Amino acid sequence: MWHKRGHVLAFDPHPLLDARAFTTVFPKPMESLGTARQLLALLKPGAQAPLASDDTVRGAVRDLLRHGGYKPTGRGKPASEYLIRAVSEGALSSINAAVDCCNAVSLHSGLPISVVDLELAKPPFRVGLAPAGTEYVFNASGQTIDVEGLLCLFDEAGACANAVKDSQRTKTRPQTTKTLTVIWGTSALPGRSEKTFAWYRELLAALGAEVASVP
Repeated sequence: MWHKRGHVLAFDPHPLLDARAFTTVFPKPMESLGTARQLLALLKPGAQAPLASDDTVRGAVRDLLRHGGYKPTGRGKPASEYLIRAVSEGALSSINAAVDCCNAVSLHSGLPISVVDLELAKPPFRVGLAPAGTEYVFNASGQTIDVEGLLCLFDEAGACANAVKDSQRTKTRPQTTKTLTVIWGTSALPGRSEKTFAWYRELLAALGAEVASVP
């Protein structure tokens, strides 16, 4: 369990989850904070990065999501796999500094990552499996996702993020200055979660952001 700046994050027992969670305070709201050219370059095909995904990583991540009964295939595949396809098709565009940084790290590490706005998501926070009947709206057009059996981040109002699609109600916006991030790592990939977090932290520091990690 973690306590920092009034927020507490609890993790339900899980045999495979090797998550990293942290808060970030940005120097300016997203609408005023541009994305560095170096960061945008990481979202292009063929970009060089400290980490690279492969079939072993993709298989391990899918196994992590399958543990609770969820089927990570088709439209329900891990977000990190969606990014690989989006980049190959030239369909991954800049959103804001927080999301661009998340996408760059997730793309190259192969680990799904969730980012929520700490002004919209309300404590208490918990990570655990979603019970039957759990669903939420994940985009501005009102589409919903059924997350039964999937590892999720829960806030006061219920499930709000996971390794597939984050909830629309807690996504970053132009006014965002504080975020909570969860890297959905797996113990089947020893050391990868920590390496991913270390690189992520470097990219955020380059944006002038302050990061507070989970012990």
